[in-house]
Amino acid sequence: MRHLMLSALAIFILGLPATGLAQHEEEEHSMSSEHTNGYFRAAILIGHTFIPMGPAPDRLAVPSWGLDLEYWFNHKWGAGLHNDLEIETFLVEHEGHEEVLTREYPMVITLDALYKPWKELVILLGPGLELEPNEDFFLIRAGVEYEFELGHGWDLSPTFFYDTRQDAYDTWTIALGVGKRFH
Repeated sequence: MRHLMLSALAIFILGLPATGLAQHEEEEHSMSSEHTNGYFRAAILIGHTFIPMGPAPDRLAVPSWGLDLEYWFNHKWGAGLHNDLEIETFLVEHEGHEEVLTREYPMVITLDALYKPWKELVILLGPGLELEPNEDFFLIRAGVEYEFELGHGWDLSPTFFYDTRQDAYDTWTIALGVGKRFH
């Protein structure tokens, strides 16, 4: 009987590390599944959009606000509705034409594919529209951002993107965003 109790105690003691290892693996699996399951992310951005000022290399820096609404299918792929408002009225040359366009607080809306090739580096690409009272333009956006995790689902993300408008002008923007993930 004593031999049976010692054997059971030895199995119990030797089994503790395996139980702890299994629990650790289960925690790792739940953490990794958290990143593989879909989640929403919302971010508010403040930045400057740089707009060409004619044939010279001069550019006008227009302040802009942004609101990004994203859904991440897993830790690598997502889709985002990115909205930017340039908070100024300005003049710009219409590419290929001799006319000058007045742009009054244009709003840009894009639907972007999002891809994380490495850690929290996000590459984005997608079509969009620039909406403005005088004339609207179709555009293509390409950009990059990096999400620095702050904890509790919050992040800070410096962003750079380039917009090319069809038969019009191109702009580039630098911004800083504060985002929140919702699981």
